[in-house]
Amino acid sequence: MNQALLTRHAESEFSVRGLTNGDPDVEVALTEAGRAQARLLGEHLAATEIDLCAVSEFQRAQETADLALARRDVPLLVLPELNDIRFGEFEGRLLADYRAWARAHGPEDEVPGGENRTESVVRYVAGFRALLKRPERTILVVAHSLPIRYVLNAAVGGLPKPAMEQVPYAEPFPLTAAELTEAVERLETWSLAPAWSS
Repeated sequence: MNQALLTRHAESEFSVRGLTNGDPDVEVALTEAGRAQARLLGEHLAATEIDLCAVSEFQRAQETADLALARRDVPLLVLPELNDIRFGEFEGRLLADYRAWARAHGPEDEVPGGENRTESVVRYVAGFRALLKRPERTILVVAHSLPIRYVLNAAVGGLPKPAMEQVPYAEPFPLTAAELTEAVERLETWSLAPAWSS
């Protein structure tokens, strides 16, 4: 891989209502606005050669990729390691409630029925490492706000915080292989002795 285009899915029926969805078996489609965002992403990327599209297992990520790459012959790779965090007892509830819980708990505290933030970072590191080993030159990655924000912040020296700022919908953020490698290594080091940064 030479370059990754990290892209959050477009607006979904849950995200527009501020609800969580960390279970890929729960079908959550894009909104009408989200479908328009995904098509606009496709227009934005029309002149960019894309050799592979990696997506999570979630409907909203795959639908975004399908609309953005309509009529383009781009292979699709489903990468469960880039799935959204498992929210456990917060599944389907307000994201604001989960974020309040996260601010009050450490990175190794586990949501009942879900996963802790350290586990999610380790999983994301594995997913991005798998992409870095791919032979394709340019990879479009359509995933979720949390893994993308972790990597974007780490690429400029930032570490995980209890509440991360949201990534805009359907907007590609390019990282070279070297930038992504550095970010992944920083996150991996953090995961060995996790503590929230200020």
